[in-house]
Amino acid sequence: MSICRGAIVDVDGTLVRGDDLLPGAKDGVNTLRENEIDLLFFSNNPTRPPEHYVERLGAHDIGIDAEQVLTSALVTAEFLETEYEERDLFVVGEPYLRDLLCERGFTVRDDPDVGEVVVGSIDREFDYEELTRALWALEDGSPFVGTDPDVTIPTPERLVPGSGAIINAIAGVAGRDPDHVLGKPAPEAGAAALERLGVQAEDCLVIGDRLDTDIALGEHIGATTVLVHSGVATPDDLEDSEIRPDYILDSVGQIGEVLGDRV
Repeated sequence: MSICRGAIVDVDGTLVRGDDLLPGAKDGVNTLRENEIDLLFFSNNPTRPPEHYVERLGAHDIGIDAEQVLTSALVTAEFLETEYEERDLFVVGEPYLRDLLCERGFTVRDDPDVGEVVVGSIDREFDYEELTRALWALEDGSPFVGTDPDVTIPTPERLVPGSGAIINAIAGVAGRDPDHVLGKPAPEAGAAALERLGVQAEDCLVIGDRLDTDIALGEHIGATTVLVHSGVATPDDLEDSEIRPDYILDSVGQIGEVLGDRV
């Protein structure tokens, strides 16, 4: 087994839940750093910029740079730049996503008959009218792109609907699946993460609390996968899933057990 050189680390449910630091999170990050492992913090949340995570983790004395953060919004923007450059967009999403796409040179249209590519994402003000407009935007067969597949997301109180719920609603009324869903576990997300880390997949860990996004991403790229039971996935989920992590830990604070196997 190769020596670990990089780690793709999930944030919500792995390091923090809401404003609270999860047990073992700081120790786990310190252990990875003590072993000279380059870190990339990857969130499927498309509503916040990298600077948000710098502040959020910094509040718990975990210092990171914005360049060490990747989000599904950034993966989506980079994908659209490559595949649909200069196309006008119809976006169901929150202000940060819309602003990011405008900053990247796209024109975001509110008229569903004008947008050339439809982008679906979490929108906590999503309603019947917006669903109707998304349906109309897709009537002419426009490309349909989702930021991430997370149907639910963790909050301090309990799970709430995520991007996947809204993307599925749009897909349901339109009678078609998205052409692409970015964020974890999409191939584009894995490629973007490895490019930022500058390591080969076989030299990389993927650490997270979700089987269908974090662990699936690691499987797809050929990395070593570590599931932590501090977030979404439960033992019952593991029993019912075909996705099998290489390691299962109670928290990221136990990551030293994994590193000991890779020496």
